[in-house]
Amino acid sequence: MTQHKEKFDGLAKGYDRYRPRYPQALFREICYWLPKDKALSVVDIGAGTGIALEGLANLLGQRHHYTAIDISQDMIDTGKQKLPWVSWLHGSAEQHLANVANPDLIMAAQSFQWMDRATVLNLVRNSLADNGVIAILQNNRDYRNSGFLNEYENLLEELSPNYSRYYRDFDYAQELKTAFLHENALHITLNTHWSIPIPGEAFIGMSRSSTQVQRALATHGELFIERLKMLVDKYQFEGKLAILYESQLFMVVKQVNSGNE
Repeated sequence: MTQHKEKFDGLAKGYDRYRPRYPQALFREICYWLPKDKALSVVDIGAGTGIALEGLANLLGQRHHYTAIDISQDMIDTGKQKLPWVSWLHGSAEQHLANVANPDLIMAAQSFQWMDRATVLNLVRNSLADNGVIAILQNNRDYRNSGFLNEYENLLEELSPNYSRYYRDFDYAQELKTAFLHENALHITLNTHWSIPIPGEAFIGMSRSSTQVQRALATHGELFIERLKMLVDKYQFEGKLAILYESQLFMVVKQVNSGNE
């Protein structure tokens, strides 16, 4: 991984409390393609506190073998408290993937953006079991359809050094096609839009758990929070904000039997 663990250490409790969860529709799609009637090996790379694993296990149950890999010991410590039945490994995907024998599912969520993705996807391709699945999930703020979120992005671009709202505009579907170019593989993409009412104070707490906001606070102090509170007051109704998200799933099934891509 190319990210440094210090970007995430110290943020774990706020991260786990405030980060939006992934829609169940994404996990249902993943589960549909997994092998049935066997104990599965599931690996989450860049797992953080296990938010994605938690959502998946709500559908699959805890009878399978779950492994979580993360570079932040702070995130791992928080994850262990809520998911003690998961095997937690400290380090990068590159360090540990080769030592996990033929997982049926390798999952990556928000942190995939920070990884050396070409290297990681090559490891994923070589590690997956026959008919195994690689699933990449992400939640993005839908600022194109929200006045509040558009102004929030403006604020981040003004006060968070080097921030751009387009920083996560990666073509994951193409990256997966490149990595699995010579494999018999099925490629699946799923997008879903949703919204959630969030108390204004909770949004501010969620914002503080962001590395981008931490950079703004390091540069400008509490000026960022003061400006954010003004923005929240402008848009909240009865103490709550309507936060719009676009959630995406990019998935490949590594097939051994004949099939159409």
